[in-house]
Amino acid sequence: MMDMRASDGLGFMKMHGAGNDFVVIDSRGRGAVTTAALARALGDRNRGVGFDQLAEIRDSADADFALDFWNADGSRAGACGNATRCVCDHVMRGLGRDAVTLVTARGLLRAVRRADGLVSVNMGQPQLDWREVPLAQEVDTLRLPLAGEPVAVGMGNPHCIRFIGNAETVALADLGPTVEHDPLFPERTNAEFASLLGPDRLRLRVWERGAGITLACGSGACATAVAANLRGLTGRQVVLEMDGGVLEVDWREDGVWLTGPVAHVFDGWLSPAYLEAHA
Repeated sequence: MMDMRASDGLGFMKMHGAGNDFVVIDSRGRGAVTTAALARALGDRNRGVGFDQLAEIRDSADADFALDFWNADGSRAGACGNATRCVCDHVMRGLGRDAVTLVTARGLLRAVRRADGLVSVNMGQPQLDWREVPLAQEVDTLRLPLAGEPVAVGMGNPHCIRFIGNAETVALADLGPTVEHDPLFPERTNAEFASLLGPDRLRLRVWERGAGITLACGSGACATAVAANLRGLTGRQVVLEMDGGVLEVDWREDGVWLTGPVAHVFDGWLSPAYLEAHA
């Protein structure tokens, strides 16, 4: 891809995983460049580039690279499973390898490319204690005192998962913001609405904190699979049908593994004038 270190602008990649789209900035070999203002500007789909999340690659002394995430509203995200898979695929291709390690707010993670071309990443263990999610008060995380008795699961970011009869009919634009800003979630939350299609298959639709409706959500898929297993609805290996495609989740002893497709759509260049205007 194009040089990301030129002084007269800033290069980026546009990538997506099952329709969950990202801007990726490679800051290896220099300091991080992303600010809240730049993330908000780039996240604007009319005046910027547009994305669900922004991922910035940094150098790491403890792994092949480090990764930071930003939401389209300029807020920081602690985890983003699909962006992680996309960036890992890019780094693996650059290194000529089928496995890499990376550091995120979740700690040291590992990713691999499967023989079928899909990319898997270990997203770490789920956070199930109310303080870790986090919640504003001590409650049963498997049956929250909210409409539909949803489940709360942390995956480096908070998730509220409601199991319903038919996820196709949920009014995401109405219910999503209400759940995201519920006082029970002091850091806001992602909202997932899932319906059971089979013993190990779910239909999932997502409202993401700081992004809104997205076609897929990797950490949300992980949280939903964990919640479904804890509720006794599925086993620990689950296929999730999302608006933008299919993701696989396998909750193993070493963590929750997320698998799915990746796509590198295009490379772009931000002009010096644009960067100066949104510094």
